[in-house]
Amino acid sequence: MAQRIDVKDLNIYYGSFLAVSDVSMSIEPRSVTALIGPSGCGKSTFLRSLNRMHEVIPGARVEGTVAMDGIDLYGPAVDPVAVRRQVGMVFQRPNPFPTMSIAENVLAGVRLNNKKISKSDAADLVERSLVGANLWKEVKDRLDRPGSSLSGGQQQRLCIARAIAVTPQVLLMDEPASALDPISTLAIEDLISELKASYTIVIVTHNMQQAARVSDRTGFFNIEGAGKPGRLVEIDDTATIFSTPRQQQTEDYISGRFG
Repeated sequence: MAQRIDVKDLNIYYGSFLAVSDVSMSIEPRSVTALIGPSGCGKSTFLRSLNRMHEVIPGARVEGTVAMDGIDLYGPAVDPVAVRRQVGMVFQRPNPFPTMSIAENVLAGVRLNNKKISKSDAADLVERSLVGANLWKEVKDRLDRPGSSLSGGQQQRLCIARAIAVTPQVLLMDEPASALDPISTLAIEDLISELKASYTIVIVTHNMQQAARVSDRTGFFNIEGAGKPGRLVEIDDTATIFSTPRQQQTEDYISGRFG
């Protein structure tokens, strides 16, 4: 069940340094929200705060609320591990576990959550997740080969299969195609369009054409200068952001005048 996320007055810190200031936004279920903006403006930091990965860094913390279906993910009774199970993450560079087979890579998250799973259930889950990641046809005859034997684009789809195997409600993707060639990038973009039928997806991308192609809504982050926090300048329907943004700095960034 895809979930809505409501972010309110979110401030994100590394120690005493305020990295991202005062972000409020709603992320709609079963949609793709793209985050764009220049390097260092806090897009990836904000993304990691949505599944409590940010606080893995010593001294890192947040103030404000990130609520999923009305429940604050930073509430005192909330287990961060449970949050990460519901909010999956796909990173910039494909990171399959090199010593594990393709099948074991898909099952890694499920096993990590100490779920006992029968052989037949495991086989079903591997197939379902690889079909969901558009990879099954390419790898079904070599599931016992190492995950690292796949091409870069296939490895990234394997990481998406691993993320969806634990049945999350939200998928976060941090520049998922930036290390890939154009054909693999297209495969990932097509996959994102398919996955949004089942998941709430938030993607950070430096590729504005990609944001325009895959997302329903786009948020533009910016930074005033070195040592200043990143801020959300505006968020709107993607078509509106790319045609008639409300803020001049959004217009300047999209038209290539800076950034």
